[in-house]
Amino acid sequence: MIGRFQEPDVVPSGLSAQKMTDTRTQTPRAVPQPGSPEQQACNVCSDHMITVSWSEKAGWAAPELKPLTNISLSPAASVLHYATECFEGLKLYRGQDQKLRLFRPLLNCQRMLRSATRISLPAFEPVELLALIERLCAVDGSRWLPKDNTNGLLYVRPTLIGTEGGMGLKRPREALLYIIIVSYPNHNPIAQPTVDLTTQDKKFSLFASHDQAVRAWPGGSGYAKIGANYGPALHVQEEATRQGHDQVLWLFGPDSQVTEAGGANFFAVIRNFSGEIELITAPLDDKTILAGITRQSVLELADAYLTEGSEHELAPVTVAVRTLTRGEMVIAYEQGRLLETFVVGTAYYITPVTEIDFRGRKIAPLQSTYARTLRNWIGGLQFGVEEHEWASIIKE
Repeated sequence: MIGRFQEPDVVPSGLSAQKMTDTRTQTPRAVPQPGSPEQQACNVCSDHMITVSWSEKAGWAAPELKPLTNISLSPAASVLHYATECFEGLKLYRGQDQKLRLFRPLLNCQRMLRSATRISLPAFEPVELLALIERLCAVDGSRWLPKDNTNGLLYVRPTLIGTEGGMGLKRPREALLYIIIVSYPNHNPIAQPTVDLTTQDKKFSLFASHDQAVRAWPGGSGYAKIGANYGPALHVQEEATRQGHDQVLWLFGPDSQVTEAGGANFFAVIRNFSGEIELITAPLDDKTILAGITRQSVLELADAYLTEGSEHELAPVTVAVRTLTRGEMVIAYEQGRLLETFVVGTAYYITPVTEIDFRGRKIAPLQSTYARTLRNWIGGLQFGVEEHEWASIIKE
């Protein structure tokens, strides 16, 4: 299947959701109102969290579901000095049928295992991590995402950090896995049935990175969801913001290969010289970009429903996972063959790009038809418009 990635070998690690203890809060926190400044700030956590400690000697301890609290760390903790930290981001959706859903969450857990392995943090069974996530969602979902908030969602953040104290570049022998849930605004129009998705797209512009700014490189850690990939990118993001853009389009190499856009995967729809329409995104082979869950979903849906022979009103596309350069995009735009561009990810859903600033050379794609169609399809699965195996229902 297009867009699949190799899973690391998993050996029994001892992480077990069945061993979890359960302590509930006696002082529930205030739930931010939809659209409130508190929700927009994305810094209000739900009532509970899950923590699991690990040590090289004892392995994984029993998980603890407990009231939200701060974490105590040694000032010499590995995570603070050597960036031994990885995380995931997924959303809990309140569907239009009032059910709670996660979208392909096992893929997030499998990716987090790859990230942990990349930075020498302890292994775990992805299905056990998923069971912990589902439990926390079941406990806090009903109050923080009530059934009458069918346009709502929450952000779920599992994190794994090295906690061993002491100087010296070495694999940490102690670690902490924790999971929190954050109140989060919903910007996806599919959750609001009254919105006309055929109308003008909101402006979303990208600022192409310069030669001195490189986010990731072949053989590095760009494919892993680790904090060390994001901190060094912030100064370029600030430059993009100052110039009126939303995100950075990261280019790589002397030929300016198009890789990612901020924290999202990038797609382009281009009519090639043979007249075929290509849906193009960067490959995963050199481990430069993140294997996005939405990216994979877009590739699989396009391969199934938008290619030659599929029954759809849109012109068929050829799904092309290949290198795309700045030069190819500019030439295609000048010749009227660059039809559209869009970014995809958990935070951005599927967002059409209305302008790209290639170091002073600005291009504006002609349409956003494929992006909006794919956004409707995936959004419909996430919010229960259509039942699908990709959407896991949380029992409340």
